[in-house]
Amino acid sequence: MPRSRQAVATRLPRAVILLFATLAAALAMITFAGGAAVADEVDTDKYPYRVSGNVQLDGEPLEGVELTVSGNGIDSDVTTDANGQWAVGVPERNATYTVTLNELTLPEGIAVVDETDDTPNVKDAEVGPGGRATVNFFIGEGERNVTSFADQLIQRTITGLRFGLMLALAAVGLSLVYGTTGLSNFAHGEMVTLGAVLTFALSRLAGWPIYVAIPVAIVLCAVFGFLLDAGIWRPLRRRRVGVVQLMIVSIGLALAIRYIFQFFIGGGTSQLPGADAQPIPLFGVVSLSVIDMVSTGISIVVIVAFALWLLFTRIGKATRAISDNPSLASASGIDVDHVVRIVWILAGGLAGLAGVLYAYYRPGLKWDMGTGFLLLLFAAVTLGGLGTAFGALAGSIVIGLIVEVSTLWIPSDLKFAAPLVVLIIILLFRPQGILGRRERIG
Repeated sequence: MPRSRQAVATRLPRAVILLFATLAAALAMITFAGGAAVADEVDTDKYPYRVSGNVQLDGEPLEGVELTVSGNGIDSDVTTDANGQWAVGVPERNATYTVTLNELTLPEGIAVVDETDDTPNVKDAEVGPGGRATVNFFIGEGERNVTSFADQLIQRTITGLRFGLMLALAAVGLSLVYGTTGLSNFAHGEMVTLGAVLTFALSRLAGWPIYVAIPVAIVLCAVFGFLLDAGIWRPLRRRRVGVVQLMIVSIGLALAIRYIFQFFIGGGTSQLPGADAQPIPLFGVVSLSVIDMVSTGISIVVIVAFALWLLFTRIGKATRAISDNPSLASASGIDVDHVVRIVWILAGGLAGLAGVLYAYYRPGLKWDMGTGFLLLLFAAVTLGGLGTAFGALAGSIVIGLIVEVSTLWIPSDLKFAAPLVVLIIILLFRPQGILGRRERIG
């Protein structure tokens, strides 16, 4: 290769990386700024009845405190206004709704404490014949619960590791798809959502036990990955469609799948069985529910199994070879199409599992929950190194920790934007990512 062409090729990855990082950060700011609840009233024009209230600290209103009203088919988030007031429209009267105050949005060191109640931040609201219910949280001098910075850091770190492991399940599949095909799959977020949607349909609607519904949903997601490759991506590759055109197709596919989800499950938030499991104190201030511990264990086992497959099996070695140099791998006798097909199957299954765990982490599933998740996936893949599975794992852990630990200093509404800003800063000094190589071209 002439020196001029070689110089352009070595500069290309850096330009692509910085372009994706800048685009991801811009989209994150738009998505999360637009998606946060900033008004004191939610759905009051949609439903005829309402649940409302006040949040005060020592008689002074608290602004920006997040609450969730759930029950009878709704799961609405609301934020208190400058007067500490909030209101949520509800669809039914003569019904009971649950109001949960998010203590992470209270001022640092403040929590709702009641020695006679294990969950004082959760209250029931009974909407009577009048169609109104009031729930107030008056936090006084006797209700201060000062938690040290060290204890908060430990809790956030453990939560960040849980989130990072869950993120890695989907990120390694996305990274391998890019490494083997060069496709930046913008529909990967919808593959994550599909896992949660199928689990909900099989467990809640079909009545299957959750331990049966989850494996079946994961298998169906893997089949969906195979069908996507066989029906869309492989024919387009054979026609030598360019990478940019493939990316545009994936964006259109993502939009189509997303609104299909909305058509079938609606715009609300639905809960999977067991999502309301109570946390169990472990040590210090750290407490995790059984679902949290099982999710973490599953993530670790699956990631270790996947790493062993990638390192020691024939198909795993072939996958890494194609990611490093597809042309050389094909010339060496590797069936590239066969390996790519397996990568799509694994990517679909791992994304489905990540979707189930994310639905428990949020908690709840929503038709567009993969949209914001996709930005973090791209951030993890880019940070770790484009096309490298182990880089995606490393990047996911870093992103997960930043998302949770950053809430010690910034508002929780901005926690998903923080890692994308850090991503840009890191890539300015190491544009190939944590485990990427400078000579990697695609």
